[in-house]
Amino acid sequence: QVQLVESGGGLVQPGGSLRLSCAASGSGRIFRFINMGWYRQAPGKQRELVATITGSYNTDYVDPVKGRFTISRDNAKNTVYLQMNSLKPEDTAVYYCNAIASTPWSWGQGTQVTVSS
Repeated sequence: QVQLVESGGGLVQPGGSLRLSCAASGSGRIFRFINMGWYRQAPGKQRELVATITGSYNTDYVDPVKGRFTISRDNAKNTVYLQMNSLKPEDTAVYYCNAIASTPWSWGQGTQVTVSS
């Protein structure tokens, strides 16, 4: 069973940066073939997908984060990252990662990102 563990969140001022990590323990050698995504859920809103990376390292982003967020992966560590720059208050949310699949893995606990002065 795959366990997702997100980390790296925190409180940051507008314009600041954070780097999130997500380790997929138990995914074994299949991780490198799995398309992965970072999601976020703000208070009172539905969870939304913000960035994806395929097994071939192709990336895609939703418009609000384009040019500010960068998704990457390290298949040797079964880990996916999200570098977030020029953070805005509207980026405040709990951030999660998961496989892009019809049946994703069980969700981790997420990591809280708060952008505030």
